[in-house]
Amino acid sequence: MQSRQATIGEIGAPLLTRSQLCCNYTFVSKFSGELVVAVEKYTNMSKAKLHYFNGRGKMESVRWLLAAAGVEFEEEYLETREQYEKLLKDGALLYEQVPMVEIDGMKLVQTNAILNYIAGKYNLYGKDIQERALIDMYAEGARDLMSLVMRHPFLPSAEKESNRTLITSKAKNRYFPAFEKVLSQQSGYLVGNQLSVADLHLLEVILMVEENAPLILSEFPQLQKFKLKISTIPRIQKFLQPGSPRKPPPDDQYVQIAREVLKF
Repeated sequence: MQSRQATIGEIGAPLLTRSQLCCNYTFVSKFSGELVVAVEKYTNMSKAKLHYFNGRGKMESVRWLLAAAGVEFEEEYLETREQYEKLLKDGALLYEQVPMVEIDGMKLVQTNAILNYIAGKYNLYGKDIQERALIDMYAEGARDLMSLVMRHPFLPSAEKESNRTLITSKAKNRYFPAFEKVLSQQSGYLVGNQLSVADLHLLEVILMVEENAPLILSEFPQLQKFKLKISTIPRIQKFLQPGSPRKPPPDDQYVQIAREVLKF
């Protein structure tokens, strides 16, 4: 008896879940009185590809999110002006800016758009529109504080000490008290009863601020509990270990490359 490979349509294979799309499956079915074995290989498209510098910046939150979702990704670091100009020439940068992420056949730019897509796809964006509104509110608050930290390496030396003071003051007197209040009314997560992109942003910015102010959480018991809870989630714990895609604090080389590539 001759056998042939049947198509998915022919054997009436069921729709697959997203997690199943990452695996190989063998379907067995009767077809025209014959036993047909159909082997179809599925991959959830190619790995996500991140285009940015070899440093934190605005891409770091994307790395956090992908790590929390358990999604493998690869990176192409911008190291020369020529690389950046090629992306421009190829039309890959809609607004002539990075970060840019290739994912699911798209070339996404604008950090919030990238984060919202990944969070929505991997169930890290709440269960309904109300939860998403709260997640956005908390995530944007965390990003406001992050922006003060991210600009720090690019400041003139004479302004860095005052910016450190500003970061600590804003964290201690504005942002951390707000998050402390929210967490006191919750059961461990900022929104609902499951991990969201807002939780990841908050832990990320806590660790960023602690690099310059190690004792800053001493007055915030809810944030201390939160930090322990989120950082011990297995995927997050792995991301926080040496050798992961997480980037170290930016150094002078990172700043120099960014300035040379973007000409600012």
